[in-house]
Amino acid sequence: RYNLSALSGRHIPPAATLNQGVLMRLEPVSLADYEARARLVLPYNVWNEIESGAMDEVATARNRTALNSLVLRPRLLRDVRERELTTSILGTPISFPVFVCPAGGHKIAHPEGELDTARGAGKSGTIMVLSTASNYSIEEVAAVATGPVWMQLNHRGRDLSEMLVRRAEEAGFKAICLTVDSPISVPQERSVKNRYDHPYERANFRGMDVQTSASVNVTGNPFAWQPQVVPITWQEVEWLRSLTPLPLVLKGIRGPEDALLAVEHGVDGLLVSNHGGRQVDMTLSSVETLPEIVATVAGRTELYLDSGIRRGSDVLKALALGVRAVGIGRPLFWGLAVDGAEGVHGVLEVLRSELDRALAFCGQTSVSEVESHIVGIPHDWGVTELDF
Repeated sequence: RYNLSALSGRHIPPAATLNQGVLMRLEPVSLADYEARARLVLPYNVWNEIESGAMDEVATARNRTALNSLVLRPRLLRDVRERELTTSILGTPISFPVFVCPAGGHKIAHPEGELDTARGAGKSGTIMVLSTASNYSIEEVAAVATGPVWMQLNHRGRDLSEMLVRRAEEAGFKAICLTVDSPISVPQERSVKNRYDHPYERANFRGMDVQTSASVNVTGNPFAWQPQVVPITWQEVEWLRSLTPLPLVLKGIRGPEDALLAVEHGVDGLLVSNHGGRQVDMTLSSVETLPEIVATVAGRTELYLDSGIRRGSDVLKALALGVRAVGIGRPLFWGLAVDGAEGVHGVLEVLRSELDRALAFCGQTSVSEVESHIVGIPHDWGVTELDF
């Protein structure tokens, strides 16, 4: 069921045809269907802002090609009539191992923005991670959220970070997720060419003189942060760890060396991520870095993964490689654009259904006990055996 009210006041690109109108009336059965519908609904420059990656977008594409290069190796002749998808992240129960990653500026896809994202995630019984650059504030999102919420933090000075952390604590957020792979601002070339300018305020800084107190631009592009007041270093991680009793997750870890340092600094979780290929190009995909990180961490902290997840089988592959859950980024915008909160819920439920089927076909009965040998890794990854 497609909510035609989502089209109200929206620009449909000239390429929209009668056949595309038929497409939009059909029930979405995959994330690709949500993507196709969102592309019809969103203005051209907004679509490109959501979809773009850094520079030549090689890393963005590699996230998908690497996941596709992994193969499933089904185990058969097992009783898989009962399958358990529930799990927990940092002690918080979720209904299945997929959560909503932080991403700035949800109002570009739907007027209710992060409010509807929180509603959709809550309806699916999973976590939403709210971006520092959100168009609705910490308090506004907390007021409508029916599921657990984490706070993503862009560290731009201790005063600003402490203010956000304290507000998140008071609002009942469950964890702090510090982004560590954005030492400088990197605009996407597609958006530069389109002269894209984010039209909505950063609600978490509403009414603040942030140019003097936080050194950020409130009303401009939510990804175009001003230079940091204090660089993100391990010293700042230690400071943040001492600031709050909330669990601390680092987002953007790319290799075993930094993963080991994170463990030594007492972080509670690592989100293995290349930021959807949006920060720096020509890197490994997130999933390619995972085996070394899993082996290095050796169960001493929880691991999650994002960047490129599009199918339930992708979720199962990541679980088999050793993560506890995966996050989605661009697909949340597709769901919002198509049908607001129901669209976000729909995207998540597609992944739930696909994961459930993949479990059954691979002879698995619990997402918490996925066998590592059900995934085959290409020889050129340099990984010969998985034993996690």
